[in-house]
Amino acid sequence: MSFIKQATRPCRVNIPWQFPLRTQRTQQRLFSRSRALASSINAEEVQGAHKYCVALLSKYDRPSYTMSTFIPSHARTFYIALRALNVSLSIIPDTTSSPTIGLMRLQFWRDAVSKILAGAPPKEPVAILLASAISELNQQTNGRARISKGWLNRLINAREQTLTNDPYPNIAALESYAENTYSTLMYLTLAALPMTSVTADHVASHIGKAVGIAAVLRGLPLVAFPSPPSQSPSGSTGSIGLNAGGRQGAVMLPLDIMAQAGVKEEEVLRQGANAEGLRDAVFTVATRANDHLITVDQMLSNLKAGEDVGHEFEHEGEEGHEYDSVDIAGGSRESPLEEVNRAFGVFMPAVSTRLWLDRLQQHDFDVFQPELLRSDWKLPWKAYMAYRRKTI
Repeated sequence: MSFIKQATRPCRVNIPWQFPLRTQRTQQRLFSRSRALASSINAEEVQGAHKYCVALLSKYDRPSYTMSTFIPSHARTFYIALRALNVSLSIIPDTTSSPTIGLMRLQFWRDAVSKILAGAPPKEPVAILLASAISELNQQTNGRARISKGWLNRLINAREQTLTNDPYPNIAALESYAENTYSTLMYLTLAALPMTSVTADHVASHIGKAVGIAAVLRGLPLVAFPSPPSQSPSGSTGSIGLNAGGRQGAVMLPLDIMAQAGVKEEEVLRQGANAEGLRDAVFTVATRANDHLITVDQMLSNLKAGEDVGHEFEHEGEEGHEYDSVDIAGGSRESPLEEVNRAFGVFMPAVSTRLWLDRLQQHDFDVFQPELLRSDWKLPWKAYMAYRRKTI
């Protein structure tokens, strides 16, 4: 039996020891109408940008590329561009020579977001495709697809916090990071459908936290044992060394979990998978990711039974999570189950995350196993069946 079934639900009302999430208050600016793309960006540049972004996902984020087929066709280009932006942000620490240059690169993206939403993106492939996709969404949805500048900047700000690979002080900080990155990616994709729904956002929040926590675990060997500058950031792990910026490896696990399991960073950097307590710490963190997937399972079951999801959305009322009593389109509002089913393609990263966590369990929570860095050949089929059945 999978360890998923043995975990508990990560709701604040059910887990008294869970720390409150630190939410990041960002400026909320919704753009219901994007300006037309600047005439300096032509169709050939957009086509080249699309090929670049697809190649970026194929290399660094294969699951997201696979899941793009489940996104409605009118929002698919935006999804690809958004995920390519996430990849571009995530590899900054490995492709810059110092944290200072990394901060400059992040500032470039902050400035680029403003230009993208104004329809005048810089000559950078991801920025060009993102601007083109937003312009197309505006036309196809009659201005109802509202892309939040605050959420885009939240992605950038969250990456800045991890630029120097400082450890997370506790499991709550790790969840906050996952909320500000992977959950936010899903909020933006929902907005592109367009979808304004507390239930859909609630599901996206839990799935995003699970995906983000699993992503940190999956990247642990790459951060602990950085590849030499001549190698790809996603290359195989090796002996202890320095990354492209000349910084020593780090162990990106919450400090409270490491202390509880008796894990010492220096032992991990010397012994890798054989470090005392490491597998126990990985198990504890992985269980929290599974807790969120269990919560989503229960939420979907409740909705299918005609009930509410069972607990309140902890981020409701925050900027970006304010909901009207009527549908954004001005018509009759869908039921929560209909909303979730219509947006189900956005939730598909839960499938790849569950498969990876199951593989992690099969390897006895040895996160250094090379097989865990490889794509799962079962993912396309599992994803298709999950989408068809509307289960994760």
